[in-house]
Amino acid sequence: MQPTFVLVHGAFANSFSFAPLQAELGLLGHRSVAVDLPGHGFGATYSHAYQTPQDLEGLASTPGSIKGVTLADNAAHLIQILERAKENGPVILVSHSRGGITATAAANARPDLIDRIVYVSAWCPVDLDVNDYYAEPEMATVDAASLGLAMAGDPAELGLLRVNFRTAEPRALAAFKAAFLADGTDEEFLTFLNTFQPDENLDVGTCADRAQAATWGRIPKTYVRLADDASLPLAMQDRLIREGNALTPDNPYDVRTLKGSHLKWLTDPAPAARALGELAALPAPPARS
Repeated sequence: MQPTFVLVHGAFANSFSFAPLQAELGLLGHRSVAVDLPGHGFGATYSHAYQTPQDLEGLASTPGSIKGVTLADNAAHLIQILERAKENGPVILVSHSRGGITATAAANARPDLIDRIVYVSAWCPVDLDVNDYYAEPEMATVDAASLGLAMAGDPAELGLLRVNFRTAEPRALAAFKAAFLADGTDEEFLTFLNTFQPDENLDVGTCADRAQAATWGRIPKTYVRLADDASLPLAMQDRLIREGNALTPDNPYDVRTLKGSHLKWLTDPAPAARALGELAALPAPPARS
């Protein structure tokens, strides 16, 4: 039976960013569903203060719908979608960036719903919690302060992360482009930036949400490396692959590599669609008890 690709976005993103990829997948004959995690997509908060001319003081204080959303909420929402998709046949779960945390949590809880899990330069914590990886040598080249150049409000007071992606501040825009789409045109970069939403939740999980060998480890898995990613560097991607393989040596990652930055695979999606299509053609795994 033809599998369904279930696509999970990263931080500050939503299902809209997958539209070009879904078009390519559809033209190759593949079925896909793009997920909006809670507080994302049409559930996001876009206040009048975010519009032009911006009210920066209001933007810093306006409540956001994503306040209080937890990783458990994200995983529960994704599991509901996986349950519906599974009714139609095999499911290939594809996550990007921070979306890998949610995909991993869902796979820990319901491995029976996933026939293959795919991480596209995505977080799959094994040995450390996600925030702790940022102190590791593999993340030394990441400009972690770049979001701070456009941060709006106090996360502790708002109960969420808020970034003004509609800023015109040159340093902030240059930092965003370097982190996300250094190999894109300025027009592509600004177009993608305008699909981002300002708010993201604070919860990235604990040690209980790391990949678990008994559940997550039963699922065939693929890691798609993005060779020029400055946001999740190749060294960290490779470390996550090594840690996952060490956790489940009898079920190692199938590893693929695409050229490009953190977002290039979404602005130029044909290579990624072909790579995912190859995964759909792989033999079905043996039945799991």
